[in-house]
Amino acid sequence: MRRNDSTASQLNDFTEEDGKKYYQVSKSRLMSLVDWVSVSQKYLPILIMSISAVLVFQILVTLYSHRSFLMEFYNNQINVIELERQDAFDIGWKSFLVIVIVLWYLFKQANPVYLLDFATFEPPEEWKLTSEELMTIMKAQGCFTEDSLAFLERMLSQSGCGPSTAWPPGTVQCLRGLPADTSAEAARLESETVIFDCVRQVLASTGVSAKDINILVINCSLFSPTPSLCSMVINEFGMRSDISSYNLSGMGCSAGLISIELVKNLLAAKPNSTALVVSTENLTQNLYLGNDRGFLLQNTLFRVGGAAILLSNKWTDAFRARLKLLHVVRTQHVSEDSYGCVYETEDDKKNRGVRLSKDIVKVAGRALERNFTALGPHVLPFSEQIPTAFWMMVRAMAKYASSTFGMKIDKISPYIPDFKRGIDHFCIHAGGRGIIDGIEKNLKLTPQHVAASRYALYTYGNTSSSSIWYEMDYIRKKTDLRRGQRILQVAFGSGFKCNSAVWFCLNNPPLIQVSSFSSSKKND
Repeated sequence: MRRNDSTASQLNDFTEEDGKKYYQVSKSRLMSLVDWVSVSQKYLPILIMSISAVLVFQILVTLYSHRSFLMEFYNNQINVIELERQDAFDIGWKSFLVIVIVLWYLFKQANPVYLLDFATFEPPEEWKLTSEELMTIMKAQGCFTEDSLAFLERMLSQSGCGPSTAWPPGTVQCLRGLPADTSAEAARLESETVIFDCVRQVLASTGVSAKDINILVINCSLFSPTPSLCSMVINEFGMRSDISSYNLSGMGCSAGLISIELVKNLLAAKPNSTALVVSTENLTQNLYLGNDRGFLLQNTLFRVGGAAILLSNKWTDAFRARLKLLHVVRTQHVSEDSYGCVYETEDDKKNRGVRLSKDIVKVAGRALERNFTALGPHVLPFSEQIPTAFWMMVRAMAKYASSTFGMKIDKISPYIPDFKRGIDHFCIHAGGRGIIDGIEKNLKLTPQHVAASRYALYTYGNTSSSSIWYEMDYIRKKTDLRRGQRILQVAFGSGFKCNSAVWFCLNNPPLIQVSSFSSSKKND
């Protein structure tokens, strides 16, 4: 973000350009972006270490002033150094205090979480459909009106999804004149195919045995069978009997980062452990068969996908890990319009589906503001935080002068921090073209910053919670990701949630030399 000199009358929720609506972030809300309590907590260790450095320096000065005694001790090895009582006391208490501070700081630090590797599901060719083939399947259902079919076709052309995205076999078989298979076994087969492939890939790439995994977390919002997906994976790969497994459902497209935070907390209580996270979604039983336009949108966006992520808190894994987890920030936006903007229910004719509200872009924007308010102190440099604090102080003083003394002061626009100065790469949830366009506009990102998101949406569609890992895969393979750079993942989910994670690059495989996927696809 950058400073915006718009007046208050211009800060509406929506602006229109070329017939398209964009969500406009209110600068009055963004003026409180930096949480200074969090800032103080973040930089407290730096202050403590600075005090320790001063104490160490004073000790060294005292010892230097008695260097002749030290030399005498060094040369004779038997003489007793005679220090003045005050000097000996100073050296003693300062040395003790330094030791206590260093030990406190070491024990206070959270155990690091390393990402050894991750793998994404590459759907077979027979699962991929063109837009024309998908429309053929929609017509074959025999339940959509002409208006609904026209709406679906129009939404498909504007969705940002490419001409070859994946659907489950139970849906694809409609092209052969067969009815769609929405049975529990067909849904289970879809999950087995996606999850098993991802897990095998990540275990093979890291050389980790399935029995070495201590924690397993799987998130899938719309498919929660019995036995669970965790039990399915444990049984298939012969994992250990004392594994801690967790199956998350109903948490939407942001559940992938919820799983990461859960593993982070679990690893903090389990030293020297390895965790496996699987993020996926299931479409076999989730094709909407009604004519309500709010529900029809799900048929144009969501696609098959999945990812498996292997994490560890072993210090020995730091040397081979790809990434290190720096921060996870979760935000639950609470309001009447946010709770129902992504809502699984039935339409008037009892057809089950997921209703997407027209306000979803606005709600996502407000949830993003709250999330970045908490995230800002962790990633913004001082050069961005200091001007923000200064302009907040100026605005507060102007408001006080206006209310107390009746002075007429022109509106002072706040300084809006630029997150690009703290983040090198962005993985924005590929929830749709409107979401990506809105965030690109409001955060003042370049086409290169959103290239990974557009690539994932175009190539794979909205794969729900796994979409940010398709974007991460693009970044590590097709951009100049270097050691020391930071990657931000942002995901939105029903409820309404906005979650973010910041990763630090430790090692990266050689760059795959291909052309970058930029906004050239934006207007295709």
